Amino acid sequence: MNATPGPQGTAGDAEPVPPQCRSGRALAHTTGAAGPGHPHRSNGCSSHTPRGARSDGRNGDSGTIPPVPGSPSSRLFLLPLLCALLFALTAWQVAAHGPLRTLDEHLGRAVAGSAFPRPLAGFLADLGNATVAVPVLVMAMAVWFLRFRHSAARPWLPPLAAALAMAAVPALVVPLKTWIARPGPPPMAGVHEGFFPSGHAATAAVAYGAAVLLLFRGSWWARWAAAGYALLNAAVGVGLVRCGYHWPLDVAGAWCLSGVVLWGPALSCRNRARPCPSP
Repeated sequence: MNATPGPQGTAGDAEPVPPQCRSGRALAHTTGAAGPGHPHRSNGCSSHTPRGARSDGRNGDSGTIPPVPGSPSSRLFLLPLLCALLFALTAWQVAAHGPLRTLDEHLGRAVAGSAFPRPLAGFLADLGNATVAVPVLVMAMAVWFLRFRHSAARPWLPPLAAALAMAAVPALVVPLKTWIARPGPPPMAGVHEGFFPSGHAATAAVAYGAAVLLLFRGSWWARWAAAGYALLNAAVGVGLVRCGYHWPLDVAGAWCLSGVVLWGPALSCRNRARPCPSP
């Protein structure tokens, strides 16, 4: 019995078959498919997109992360601007007899008549005297120069900036007091006019602030030093108001003015060099 062989086809004789969708990992790239990544990752296109055609970031930009708006560099420039705006607001309210000045005088009388010990308040107020605050700053300047005279590129610059900031306090406070001419609280009424801003509060804020920048900026306990600095200035302000030497807005205006004056020492101490390690 002879078997007739059937026709054998070659590869070229095969009929074209349309491509069919395969199950498995490739379904993760189809539109709406469930799987890892975005459900509409490919939108019907091939998953092998050329690298040059991909967008690394949003809106076609690169995938790099921009600088964070709240970084220390941005705060270094925003803080003096904010202090200048707040000082302008307080000075305007005091000079124009605005509602903020009325509230300030009510608060000042309440603090002056409080049970806070008067001797302690006098001691805290005296911390704003130039005879107390300026020697602290001079010692901080000397410590800075001794520590960084060999390692810093310009070791004289931060102490010079601190000295100029301290000299700027009377150069700014005295003309402002004469121009605004605010009367003092009841214990100081009739003595003279010119209590805004407070010279004692500004002296304490600039002298102790510059000392903190010179001694602790860049160290691991800078935050503790900043917290102690804030508490010290708050204590000086409470002492001045409790003793009847100034109104609360006089102290607040001095703090805002000091924030602008301390900008120079902060910039000069920003990129200080570390001391050379001992062999």
